[in-house]
Amino acid sequence: MKSFDQTRFKKIFHQMLRIRMVEEAISARYSKQQMRCPTHLSIGQEAVAGVIGSLLNTTDLAVSTHRAHAHYLAKGGDLPALIAELHGRVTGCTQGRGGSMNLTHPESGFVASTAIVGNTIPIGVGLAFAQQLKKSKNIVAVFLGDAAVEEGAFYEALNFAVLKKLPVLFVCENNGYSVNTHFDLRQPAERKIYEMCRAIGAKTASFDGNDVFSMYSQVADAVKDVRQDGGPHLLEFATYRYKTHCGPEDDLQNGSRPTKEIEHWLDRDPIKLMQSDMLEHACINQDDIATWRAEITTEINAAFEFALASEFPSLDDCIREKYSEQDMTWLKKLLATQEEVALNG
Repeated sequence: MKSFDQTRFKKIFHQMLRIRMVEEAISARYSKQQMRCPTHLSIGQEAVAGVIGSLLNTTDLAVSTHRAHAHYLAKGGDLPALIAELHGRVTGCTQGRGGSMNLTHPESGFVASTAIVGNTIPIGVGLAFAQQLKKSKNIVAVFLGDAAVEEGAFYEALNFAVLKKLPVLFVCENNGYSVNTHFDLRQPAERKIYEMCRAIGAKTASFDGNDVFSMYSQVADAVKDVRQDGGPHLLEFATYRYKTHCGPEDDLQNGSRPTKEIEHWLDRDPIKLMQSDMLEHACINQDDIATWRAEITTEINAAFEFALASEFPSLDDCIREKYSEQDMTWLKKLLATQEEVALNG
């Protein structure tokens, strides 16, 4: 522990704690039915986002999945804009048009997340190709889940990245499930994603995705190699989501996952693991944790207040950048006619 940069690890833990508390706040308030979209929460998977986010520069780029809140925040995405987006408000990061699964924050280098499994993988590889052509030292982090390796676009993109030796870091969060179907029911016995990708030509490694200290050094080396024109790396992280696939509920009651499995991963809670290690080695104390929790709570409450005080998008806001001016004029006339018919019966 003494050989580690304690300042950096404090920042990682703070970011992980912040992500957890944001996701818990979303979960707790979701039943109020004020949020205008489905949500896929990252509770239990915070360590991967915390570590990767700490190793990326502001000018590096990232793309993500339908489960994107943690990646968005770890890359520097604006919290009030995220919460406003969930509430469908015009101050959201996509002006209330994208919702939880379609986030963006160009100022911090978070390019996009999308609802379609595997959809951002070729986009991320294209961004990496652009960085290479510009002779930039920026890299692109492509976040994906284990289900994305069952999409053809993943292999096409990985092959192209290997062929062109692109500056792309594939970050595979293997939480063991695609919705409610376990990885072992979707893939041949003993298959390892990182081994399969190594056969294609990528540099690969696998990690305990809930243990920051066990993974950090090797992940940092991989990021450094990608940045120094070493070609693409694929890093597979074994982790676990505590909430159901979509929504604020737990899977403890519905029987979709074995109780012993859930209990095993609850014992491997990344927040608890890192907090224990940090306290044991006197990197932080209980007062630090209490202060951070209070500060984060204030930040979260302010973000929700901002969101709820914001306006909903107007019709112009909703269709801007989607239609030509001619089509917008026609659409407005159509909607006005429909409204008049509805009012007059």
